Amino acid sequence: MPCIEPSQVYVDKAGGEILNQMYVFADKKGRSLCLRPEATATVQLIADQYFKGRKDVRLWYFERCWRYERPQEGRYREFFQFGMEVINPSTPGVRDELLALAARMVALKTDNFEVNAGVKRGLDYYTEDGFEIAVPSLGAQKQVVGGGAYRQGIGFAIGFDRLMLA
Repeated sequence: MPCIEPSQVYVDKAGGEILNQMYVFADKKGRSLCLRPEATATVQLIADQYFKGRKDVRLWYFERCWRYERPQEGRYREFFQFGMEVINPSTPGVRDELLALAARMVALKTDNFEVNAGVKRGLDYYTEDGFEIAVPSLGAQKQVVGGGAYRQGIGFAIGFDRLMLA
């Protein structure tokens, strides 16, 4: 995936408040660009461009992302995100399948984690309650997985750096 995107991609998908959390800059033509702050919005763009009408397209990614904020333990300016998405799901139980897969992946690193299968996600593109997995021993930055359904599909992302701290 491209690491530099039009900043409007993220504003459209996550709301205007995300501008404060992104590295935003103008290119030589004055267009507002940003370093990718998370990968799900980019996946949604790809879904709109390449997978309209195709059912149960399964994608995974491992991408570098950036956020513009004060670094702290488990929350860095540059980090890695692993994710899985199902575009235009038509198979029953995809949400449960993805949540179980995310839990199995976290369990490879630690057996001390909590699953919250019904949580309000803070990004505008989610269409229903999402899910999270947390590792309590990480303290304030304990969330390692976040996911849920959006217009084009459903998926989750793992904060790889944070999970490695577990």
